[in-house]
Formats: sequence, C-alpha cells, structure tokens
Amino acid sequence: MLRKIGIGLLGLVVVIILLSLLVYLLTMAESAPEGSVTEAWLEPGPYSVSSVDTVFVDQSRPTNENKGVAAKPERTLVTTLWFPEDASVNTPLIIHSHGFVSARNDLAYAAEHLASYGYVVAAADYPLTNGGTEGGPNAADVVNQPTDISFLIDSILALSGSEKPFPSDIDQGRIGIMGYSLGGMTTSIASFDSKLRDSRIRAAASIAGPSAPFTADYYKTIDIPFLMIAGTLDALINYEANAAIIPDRVQTSALVRIDGGTHLGFAGMSEPLLRFMDHPDGLGCAAVLSNMDEDPYAAFLTLGNEEDGIYMDPSIPEVCETMPTEKALHPARQQMITKMALLSFFQAIFADSETSRNEAYDAFAVSLPKDLAEASITIRQ
Repeated sequence: MLRKIGIGLLGLVVVIILLSLLVYLLTMAESAPEGSVTEAWLEPGPYSVSSVDTVFVDQSRPTNENKGVAAKPERTLVTTLWFPEDASVNTPLIIHSHGFVSARNDLAYAAEHLASYGYVVAAADYPLTNGGTEGGPNAADVVNQPTDISFLIDSILALSGSEKPFPSDIDQGRIGIMGYSLGGMTTSIASFDSKLRDSRIRAAASIAGPSAPFTADYYKTIDIPFLMIAGTLDALINYEANAAIIPDRVQTSALVRIDGGTHLGFAGMSEPLLRFMDHPDGLGCAAVLSNMDEDPYAAFLTLGNEEDGIYMDPSIPEVCETMPTEKALHPARQQMITKMALLSFFQAIFADSETSRNEAYDAFAVSLPKDLAEASITIRQ
C-alpha cells in the first residue's frame, strides 16, 4: 500500500515538473531574429567567465547611524568580481551599483555578459542601501556611494599576487561605471558631480536611474559618454521626467527607450519569476515605499542647489505616484535589450581597435533598434 502511494506521489511530482517545464517553454520571450547582428551580440563572448566574492573595507570613512543601529568606524563593501578567465591583455573595468532594497547581483546577467567579452566587472553591497541592511535600507546614504566607487576602483587596481583572482591587469584608461535605479543615480553623481566625481571614469550607464533634478549645468563638469536605459511603463522612476530629458541635458549621451519596459523588468530575478505578471512594479513599489522614510528625491538636496545644477521642480512625479495599466513587456525581452545596449555602448568606447569600436557603434545605433522592435535610440553627439 505504501509503495503504491509512493509511486503515485512520484508520478504526480513528475507530471507537475513536466507541466511546469511546458508552461516555461510556452511563455519564453521571442528571441532576436535568427542570423541578425543582435543575435550574435547576445551570444556569450569568447572568454570563459568566473566570479569570486571578496570584502573591501574602507577604514577612512564611517558608516552612519541608521534607524537606531549604531554607526561604524568603517565602510564594509562585500563585493563580487566577474572576470574573463583566460584574458591575457589589459582589460577594462566596470563598477556596477545596485538599486535600493537590492543587492550586488541584481544585474548579474549583464555583468556576466560583459565579462565574457573581456571586462572585469565589480559590484558591491553598499553598506546602507542594500536589501539586507541592518535596521533597514536608507536611501539617503546614496550620497556616500560615489566615494565607495572610487574606493572600489582603488582597491581593485591595488590587487596583486594571490589576492588578484583575474589573470590580466586593469587598463586604467578604460574604466566605466553602470548602475540600476538608485545605483543609476549613484552613477550620475560619480560621473558628473563637481565635488564627488572620479576623473578616472571614462563612460557611464544608468539603468532606470533617478535624474529629474539634475539640470543641464550639472553635466557640464566633464564630457564623457553617458547612456540612459529606461522603460516607458516604469512605475517607480517616471520615464518622461527622468529618462526622456537626458539627450537635452547631457552633451555626449544616448537614450535607449524600451516600450513597455518596467522598473523590475531590469532586475535579474524578474526572469522567469515575474514573467507571468501583467505589471510587476507593484511589488517594487511595496518594497521601496515600506523602506522609504522621506521623499526619495530629498538626497538630491544634500548635493547642492540650482547653482550646482540641481533643481527640485515641484512637478516631478513622486515614486510610485501612478501605476501604469498597460501590460508590461516580457522581462526576458527587456533584459535582452539591456544586455545588448550595455555591451555595445561600452565596446564602442573601450574596444581595442577602431574597427571594433565602429562595429560596436553600428550594433548599438543601428542593429539594436532594428532587431528588437521595442527599443528606440536617441543619440546626442
């Protein structure tokens, strides 16, 4: 009797697994056109990828008191490094900044893809904005994260011997940064802020980053290539107020608009977990608003005023002020666009040869919007 019950349960489990697999396969996103340039760029690059976790501790700066949790005399950055195993030449370095209530691996799919093309990519859990922060995440600490980026660059450049897990050396003339959501704001500050920017940064990409209060004057401290990637159905960071403005305000910039893209659609965990939702940003709004003690744009005010290129226009939509009703784009499709945009953007700047840089620019400006219909690109040179 027990044997029959066991066999029956096993059969049920097998049926459930097979049905789940069938549903998964039937709900996969449409791929890039077969034989297209974009299909080729979405394939892993020529390098095998490894990753290691390490800890960098900045003894020179404290972690502030946070919601009743005592301050610490240092800032501890638990960091993941993705790197090409067999790269023998100097490699570019990309520092990624995670979003609010998130973690360093939120865009692991993009980090791994870049590493397969010869990049070393580093991402740290920021001390007070990651989802596991003791006392709860605190968005106000974003103003300390640009200096964390500088510290990470210093720390990675200083790795040597057995402490350096990747075989190649970092090319100090090819350092870029990228960031998602609050990490996108971190990216903008680290690239352009007159007091906090790091002059070693040669290119920057923001994925759905808050930027509405940054005026054109804010971006005039330096002229480096800047990319904004954003979705039109983003409920957390309004597309029109934060992304559509970039080509008008940043002198060397590109905007990748993803029709139907959402805020959570960029996060690696959304595929496949959230592919069945009409619009996943309700989950993101719940997580962010439950941890937000004040106006999320308040952090901008600590950076300066209109003279510094920061203007808090009262018409800027609040986080999660409205929830779009249209059905969201499949998250896998959104992540295809994101992977292709990031790789071709950085390759157009950092590739070894002029020919490769030109091919990357064409892939970014021409092939991406041609092959993935939800993407459109505005470029200001």
